[in-house]
Amino acid sequence: MSSESSKKRKPKVIRTDGVPAEGKRGKGDTDQDVRYYSEESEVDLRDPIKDYELYRETCQELQRLMAEIQELKSRGIKENASEIDERRVQSCVHFMTLKKLNRLAHIRLKKGRDQTHEAKQKVDAYHLQLQNLLYEVMHLQKEITKCLEFKSKHEEIELVSLEEFYKEAPPEISRPAITLTEPHQQTLARLDWELEQRKRLAEKYKECLTSKEKILKEIEVKKEYLSSLQPRLNSIMQASLPVQEYLFMPFDQAHKQYETARHLPPPLYVLFVQASAYGQACDKKLVVAIEGSVEEAKALYKPPEDSQDDESDSDAEEEQTTKRRRPTLGVQLDDKRKEMLKRHPLSVTLDLKCKDDNMLHLTFHYLMNLNVMTVKAKVTTAVEMTTAISAGDLLSPDSLLNCLYPGDHGRKTPNPANQFQFDKVGILTLSDYVTELGHPYVWVQKLGGLHFPKDQPQHTVAADNSLSASHMELTVKLLRSRLQSRLALHKQFASLEHGVVPVSSECQQLFPTKIVSRLVKWTAIPYEDYAELPYTKDVIEAGLAEDTHLYYMALIERGTAKLQAAVVLNPGYSTLPPVFSLCLNWKGERNSSNDDNIRAMESEVNVYYKELWGPKPGYQLLTNQLQRLCMVLDVYLETEPHDPSVEGPKEFPQEKMCLRLVRGPLRLKPFKFNYPQGFFSHR
Repeated sequence: MSSESSKKRKPKVIRTDGVPAEGKRGKGDTDQDVRYYSEESEVDLRDPIKDYELYRETCQELQRLMAEIQELKSRGIKENASEIDERRVQSCVHFMTLKKLNRLAHIRLKKGRDQTHEAKQKVDAYHLQLQNLLYEVMHLQKEITKCLEFKSKHEEIELVSLEEFYKEAPPEISRPAITLTEPHQQTLARLDWELEQRKRLAEKYKECLTSKEKILKEIEVKKEYLSSLQPRLNSIMQASLPVQEYLFMPFDQAHKQYETARHLPPPLYVLFVQASAYGQACDKKLVVAIEGSVEEAKALYKPPEDSQDDESDSDAEEEQTTKRRRPTLGVQLDDKRKEMLKRHPLSVTLDLKCKDDNMLHLTFHYLMNLNVMTVKAKVTTAVEMTTAISAGDLLSPDSLLNCLYPGDHGRKTPNPANQFQFDKVGILTLSDYVTELGHPYVWVQKLGGLHFPKDQPQHTVAADNSLSASHMELTVKLLRSRLQSRLALHKQFASLEHGVVPVSSECQQLFPTKIVSRLVKWTAIPYEDYAELPYTKDVIEAGLAEDTHLYYMALIERGTAKLQAAVVLNPGYSTLPPVFSLCLNWKGERNSSNDDNIRAMESEVNVYYKELWGPKPGYQLLTNQLQRLCMVLDVYLETEPHDPSVEGPKEFPQEKMCLRLVRGPLRLKPFKFNYPQGFFSHR
């Protein structure tokens, strides 16, 4: 078998993958017939469709052979072994064919992948080239857009007009023959002319800078001289202080006051300037000063510093607010009210001196949020005055300046806009706070230059100097007159409480030498008690008695007769006279409603008060009225007819000389005293 196989050996086939066969031959290859071929090159020569048909046929043939071998084996006949071997050999051949076809298919797949990869690389190269081209296009478009949107600097320059350019520019720059027809050349020529002008201006600017430097050097020299002069002036001012005090010329103090006045709010500043001017020009006894903290006033006008760590500190602030107890609504309202009624740290004080060295000290404040001014009053006497119980309200700060002008009681704010502010914080009226803040009188606002029209309420009212100046003189006179009248009343009340009616020598001629009736009681009463008296209703209904007035009760006696006099003292005394209401307790109760002579007695003091004024300014009017009441009570009692049913002498013998005891159907008595004859007659 081996010899036959060696004889029938087929030529050796060496498979190469496209590599040349040279160099691979061995030493013994020359004795054999060797042929080389490449399956890669064979793939290019074969038709894939035919290989596919061959593959199908081979598979069908394999199926047929396998089925025949199965059938032969199932028969089990020994003679069929040769047939089975033959069919096995054929199957092996078909398997070899399938392997061949499989290798060719893998080679084709590899070639297809290689071709696909090469094509993909070409596509990627083309795509990359396309992207590069698109990027270049986009870049060129951006450059084109920039060029189209480019704005030259000359467009921002305001060039001179064409007429001015051709008129002022020299011909070598303007070149009208060319520039009139070509806009581009015209713009270039205008820019050249602008450059030429700017060069000239630059040279002029340099010259100005040099002159400026010279002037600055001169200023520095003068500043050094002035700075060296200031210490000398200060030493001179310090040395001249005794001279200023001796000559009553406090220049240094005035200078400090004016430096402080710069920090006053506008109304207080207007008041300070006008009061100082009036004091220097017309009233040497008027002293104006500024009180308060200047540092706090400066802090009001400083802008709040911006904190740079607001965001960083916000967490800490939130933690603090959560730890703290939240204030109640009442506490918040109290804080808002305090803020609403906050006063300016600085205040202006006016000291009004009288001839007897008594002084009225006025302190003016400014409520910043309400835009109104308030005043507080205090009286300083040169001599310690006798304490009088009934004179308690005469010099009190709450009533001293009441109704300085008619109807100005200072209990309500004169600014109509304040009521809307009060509603927000729950303030009903400003009168609850006047004890602490002071009274917002209308004349105080006018002294500060503030005017609040009621028909057209304004949110902001500016201080007017002319308004303050027009009211300054009259107000100062009224204030000094009010102080003198109250001090005079205070002295008179001290005597009245002891039963003595002081009558000056100038007024002695108004009364007879002998007056028997005497004042035994003088007390102050509240308005409620006055209103409850039955014989004062006419005065109240006539509007002559208000809660701002002062009320007193006088008791005059003579024997069994007692005359009660309810007195209404107007705050404007003695310009406005007191009003008396009388009630006589003698043989019953007699008043103006049931006795015409009592009404006549009231007329003697209320209607004919001008006869009792005495010397100007008439501060003795009240005591003269009381003395006249004592006089007319004597006349009333002495002219009463004697009751014959009563035994004994007449209780009130007639001591006054009267022309007629009674007159007319009303049986009026002679209450008028005639001086110097010394008799009484009817009016």
